[in-house]
Amino acid sequence: MKFQMYIQKHTKQITWLTGALIVAGLALQYLAHFQLGANILLAIASVIAIIPIAIHAYQALKVKVVSIELLVTIAVIGAFIIGEYNESAIVTFLFLFGNFLEQKTLDKTRASIKTLTEMTPTTALVLQDDGTTETVDVDDVEKGDRVLVKTGAAIPVDGVVVDGSGYADEAAVTGESRAVKKTTDDQVFSGTMLSDGYLQVKATKVGDDTTFAKIIELVEDAQDTKSHAEKFIDRFAKYYTPAVLLIALAVFIISRDFKLAITVLVLGCPGALVIGAPVSNVAGIGNGAKRGILIKGGEAMDTFAHVDTFVFDKTGTLTQGKTAVSEIKNYTTDAAQVLALTAKMETLSDHPLGRAVLTYADNQNVAYQDLVVSNNQTLKGQGIAAEINGEQVLVGNLKLMTTYKLALSADQQADLQALQATGSSTMIVAVAGKIAALIGVADIIRPEVKAQLAKLKAAGAKHLVMLTGDNQVTADYVANELGIDEVHAELLPDQKVEFVKQFQANGQKVAFVGDGINDSPSLATADIGIAMGSGTDVAIETSDVVLMQSNFTSLVHAYRLAKKTVLNTKENVVIAIAVVAFLLLGLVAGFIYMASGMFVHEASILVVIFNAMRLIHFGGSPVKNNPDVQQQAMTQTN
Repeated sequence: MKFQMYIQKHTKQITWLTGALIVAGLALQYLAHFQLGANILLAIASVIAIIPIAIHAYQALKVKVVSIELLVTIAVIGAFIIGEYNESAIVTFLFLFGNFLEQKTLDKTRASIKTLTEMTPTTALVLQDDGTTETVDVDDVEKGDRVLVKTGAAIPVDGVVVDGSGYADEAAVTGESRAVKKTTDDQVFSGTMLSDGYLQVKATKVGDDTTFAKIIELVEDAQDTKSHAEKFIDRFAKYYTPAVLLIALAVFIISRDFKLAITVLVLGCPGALVIGAPVSNVAGIGNGAKRGILIKGGEAMDTFAHVDTFVFDKTGTLTQGKTAVSEIKNYTTDAAQVLALTAKMETLSDHPLGRAVLTYADNQNVAYQDLVVSNNQTLKGQGIAAEINGEQVLVGNLKLMTTYKLALSADQQADLQALQATGSSTMIVAVAGKIAALIGVADIIRPEVKAQLAKLKAAGAKHLVMLTGDNQVTADYVANELGIDEVHAELLPDQKVEFVKQFQANGQKVAFVGDGINDSPSLATADIGIAMGSGTDVAIETSDVVLMQSNFTSLVHAYRLAKKTVLNTKENVVIAIAVVAFLLLGLVAGFIYMASGMFVHEASILVVIFNAMRLIHFGGSPVKNNPDVQQQAMTQTN
């Protein structure tokens, strides 16, 4: 076991030693015409080089896998037996050198992931009760601890700024190129760098629970998740490699040409075919990772590339989720009291519409904090019911009013329709069994969405759908503004799932894009679930693709990247099969031999790797190709 580990650790040195012996042997052979000395050096090179290859072959056989290394080992031993030391030495060197270059190239494709790992903070400055600081291992930081972050340091936890201000470089988490200003109450992420300033951060997530740790885990897991092409190639290689052994044996039995048989073994190695799909997968995932796009594996990449129908949630996805109260229709004598009751009810919810009401109430200096809530109940898809200071209060939609047998008057219905016609979402407030107010809340459509949806269609999306729990009028307004093909409103979460299933039953490949906990069932049901990174942990865990920047520029790039990665994989498979066909035809025609065939074989491996590496730079620089980031950078500079 120690010997095997030693050999594996020093394979690089063995490769260079083998190369040096081959050069010396060929020099003796062709310059000094000293054949015996040349054969001795080439034989030594063959023996040294075959050891790591044979070890890999043996390890594979122990798990009942007939590997490429076994084919090479048998071929080299055969060449050695018949005295073809040139062939045996060159074949082993080319194989080892090919593996060396392959590993170096694969390391480049994993560079973005390696960079992320190296950026993981290892220590933290924790503030003590007496005002001093103590440097502790990042794994020993607990939730609620206050952490001091100085200029140039990595933020070691996810948390909220409680003191200080500065600019954080969040590229490792969101792919955002510019530094983001952080002040009190702003959220910060582990693994991001404080490029300027001073922060005290209260830890909300630590260790493996931080966003940064989850990103690394997701991307590393993704690289190990195989695409459909990889799974097919694995099955193919399982039978192909033993078949090559049988073909070589048949060639020997028929031709009685031992050298020809072992040449068949060398030329039949499916190296480029085996490496072609995984390297495309890794390169594609790496491209996304450095742009804040997490694609959870080759299978997700492959499925995403074939998506033709995109289904969007509205609030927080097509819109910013940053809502504001647009208008209030009051039907009581005490408008301030109604607003106070509504604000108190919305403290029970984290819905964007509720946050807008709270912000509005705070701006109006309405006192609601001391009101007492009891018997509160949330009715999914309808609203909230509770008692406040002994009075029944309802805040929700028409379904909630119907549930409690309340009806709007003709004037109130007209007011409701007028509010909805402006694209505002509406909240109906009832107090003590009477309709007390209508509140219109407008959600801002993301400015980049319309243009990016057009690009999404240009990239291959055939059908764009919006599913929302909001009212039909508001939904129609947003859909018309953005060019959405189909819209369904006033839906409960389970009804959204039914629509997704219906599209799938019609033969469509469906991607669902959402950010809320209510979207999780649809994210899981769709062929591809796409979570906006600003959404909940549940949505991110459930999805197949995570957009950490939460913008539609990232969505379009992810879709185009998936299509390009799958195309790149197919290109590599075609290259690999074409090379094997060329080698076998060359062998039959008499212009391909063992060493030259091995050279072409190893060259083909590098060709497919270099072809895959083009994916690393697909889409160019994230900054150059993201007008939103450019505009933000200009604004910050000005």
